[in-house]
Amino acid sequence: MKFSLFFFANGASADEQYRLLLEAARFADRAGFSAVWTPERHFHDFGSPFPNPAVTGAAVAAVTRRVEVRAGSVVLPLQDPLRVAEEWAVVDRMSGGRAGLAVASGWNPRDFVLAPDNFTNRKEVLRAGVRELRSLWSGAATVRTGWNGAEQEIRTHPLPVRGGLPLWVTAAGSPGTFAWAGAEGLGVLTHLLGQSWEDLEDNLVAYGDALAGAGHGPQEERVAVMLHTFVGADGRSALDTARGPMTAYMRSSMTLFDGNTAEAARRSVPEEALAELLEHRYAEYAGTRCLIGSVDSCVPVVERLAELGVDEVACLIDFGIGTDEVLAALRHLDRLRERCADL
Repeated sequence: MKFSLFFFANGASADEQYRLLLEAARFADRAGFSAVWTPERHFHDFGSPFPNPAVTGAAVAAVTRRVEVRAGSVVLPLQDPLRVAEEWAVVDRMSGGRAGLAVASGWNPRDFVLAPDNFTNRKEVLRAGVRELRSLWSGAATVRTGWNGAEQEIRTHPLPVRGGLPLWVTAAGSPGTFAWAGAEGLGVLTHLLGQSWEDLEDNLVAYGDALAGAGHGPQEERVAVMLHTFVGADGRSALDTARGPMTAYMRSSMTLFDGNTAEAARRSVPEEALAELLEHRYAEYAGTRCLIGSVDSCVPVVERLAELGVDEVACLIDFGIGTDEVLAALRHLDRLRERCADL
């Protein structure tokens, strides 16, 4: 099983987020982690330090030598594939051929002020964008209409080092997304936030069937699962340390995922009842769908993922615990990585 570091950004300040990113990336590079993922987030405090993963990816590339540098994820319907190809070719050049991307269709209507015409058909735009991005990465030309209405043949520069761009599709739990990723020979980046273990198993079966049905070999099967992560020397202490930040993270994310409706519902619930609900959610989530605890207590979660065919755990480490505490805990996460290397 491979382990990577994943950032989603819910820290105390942008400066602290960037310090954690770069210091953790250096650690991952030395220790033998597979990748560092940074997100694309817009127009909300939740994730605000990360509007462009190519920028943060370039920073990671500059301070590392071995670890892969990935977007988790580029919201492709918000971008022109020309710009994505250009920016990530730069990251690929700076890193010596270590770039990779997860792509997503997007879901937050507010984000689409960047591309309002693409919101309704964003899934179709994503699929067309993936095809064009792959073509541009290979050096092929595409056609665009210029200012005068005339069509122009365009190639992007610089050319990347990598001959083929490693691509994952971010899948929140829709069986159709898993099946499409498999049919296209793409990897899958997913999580256990919106799907049960049983849902994940069913979706991965659909993914594998689609891969095989489209004639893709086993080398194309790549599944990364994002898990909130804080591994400590003692499981109880780790759970206690993560409790406050994680429940605050859950509270903050309510407005991100459901907007004004969720905020109105939250205000209608007495604070005591809301706190009890969040505590219950934390206990269930941390105990069954996270890597929060000791090395020993986290091994069964990784083993269960391996049994489902998952090949990489993307460890989300920036959900509100202090930077120095997270950095100090990475040595325990590395012990877990070493323990699970043969799964």
